Formats: sequence, C-alpha cells, structure tokens
Amino acid sequence: MSRLGKMPVLIPAGVTVSVDGTKVVVKGPKGELTGDMRREIGVEVKDNTVVTTIKQDTKNATAYWGLTRALIANMVTGVTVGFQKQLELIGVGYRVKQNGADGVILTLGFSHPVDFKAEKGVTLEVGENQTIVVKGMDRSLVGLTAAKIHKLKKPEPYKGKGIKYTGEVIRRKAGKAAKTAK
Repeated sequence: MSRLGKMPVLIPAGVTVSVDGTKVVVKGPKGELTGDMRREIGVEVKDNTVVTTIKQDTKNATAYWGLTRALIANMVTGVTVGFQKQLELIGVGYRVKQNGADGVILTLGFSHPVDFKAEKGVTLEVGENQTIVVKGMDRSLVGLTAAKIHKLKKPEPYKGKGIKYTGEVIRRKAGKAAKTAK
C-alpha cells in the first residue's frame, strides 16, 4: 500500500478540480493546469478533497498511486501559490540580463552571449546581475527550465565558477599547488 497515495489532497478555497476519466483539470487564481493520469488509478473529488484509489491491481499500481496523488497535489499548489527555483552565477564576468518576460541573456565566459528563452508558462526574473529566479505554475516545467539554465555552465570543482542552484553545495577539489606541497 502507498502511504502517500492514501492521503487525500485538500482543495483550498478558490480552486476547482474536475475529473473526466483519466484527465484532471485544476483551476485556481493563478490559472489552469491539466494532467492525464494512469488508467490504473481512480481519481474522485469528495467534500473539498481529492481521493485517489487503485482501480486495476497491476505490478506497479501502488507506485502509480502515490505518483498520481503527488502530481495532483503539485497542480493544486501550482494554481494557488506557484513554484520557483533560484539560480546564482559565480565567477568573474559572469552576468545575466533580462530579455523580455520569458528570456535572459547570459554572459558565461564563452566567446558569445547566450540568449535563453523559457517555455510558455514560465517567467524568468533577474536580480543584481548574478541571480535568476524561475517562476511558474507547473512544477515539472519550472524544474526543467532551471535544469536547462544550470546545464549551460555547471559549476567546476576547482574554483566553483558556473551556474548553481541557491543552496547547492559544490564539492571542491584541491588544485596542483596543494597537491605538490608536502
């Protein structure tokens, strides 16, 4: 049995959840999110809560049960509060500049600036030329966009230069000078 799947998802005031077969639609103050759920899992709306159950008992049904409940909870949180990830640029000359509501121009030590456009539904905010805040309703889309920006220049282990998540710990290595001194 899935411990996560058993817990109901509370629907806050101002949010509506509708279920049509395997399609779940969540509407709230920030917008609307839809998701297709697995057919092994049943989704019902009861008394301001969303309850998930197993309809077909298959090999991975309990895993999908918890996953479905988590996806619905993330959709409810997304339309009410939203999600955000923050990235930091570390390094001399590493800068970011806003380019519209959904784009940024990054200077990362390459021979050219990198123009990055976000997916629809995701906004990018720049703060102090060194931080990028990725915001949106869809948690997976926010995480994917942040991962794409992070991948442009991952932090290197010697000086730590690159793009890192706020709070990420970079494992540092000793350089040649520390290795030869005995």
